[in-house]
Amino acid sequence: MDRPMTPLAGPGGTPIVAVVGWKNSGKTTLVTRLVAELTARGLSVATVKHAHHGFAIDVDGTDSARHREAGARQVAIVSSARIAVIKETGPGPEPRLRDAIAMLDPCDVLVVEGFKSAPVSKIEIRRRASASQVPLAPDDPWVVAIVADHATDGAGRPVFEIDQIGAVADFVETLRNRMREDRSVPARPE
Repeated sequence: MDRPMTPLAGPGGTPIVAVVGWKNSGKTTLVTRLVAELTARGLSVATVKHAHHGFAIDVDGTDSARHREAGARQVAIVSSARIAVIKETGPGPEPRLRDAIAMLDPCDVLVVEGFKSAPVSKIEIRRRASASQVPLAPDDPWVVAIVADHATDGAGRPVFEIDQIGAVADFVETLRNRMREDRSVPARPE
């Protein structure tokens, strides 16, 4: 199946790969293991995580929560170790993946968790314990590989066992390099 449009790219043309699957499929575990492996290989990695519900990163009673509760639409929390920006989006449609990407700095690869409908290369994770056993790949031309805890047909896509994180990282690096070549994007300056 042909892909319907040009894929999204991250800041500075950063290649993006998403990990998608049903609830309880192990998306977060795969993402964290993949990020650790890619980082250990010397790559600069950023992530975006989709949440299906409201979430809080500033605990009630903290100064930043009090700022937001007082009406601030954006609150930046800054320390010597990190910076976080909390932005209230208000009523209306959920922000798109491209909106989150626009807030990030350039890196070597952007790993996204979720965003099943985004036009980005995706690795589908399948587990017997997931909320659904319906495969996503047959209806999604953006799925380029499958990771599973059971035997499955990839329909021409590479299939990795759930614990083959090194092989999945090799695949992501190859995919990243191909995306950079396709876009003629120079490597990140050192």
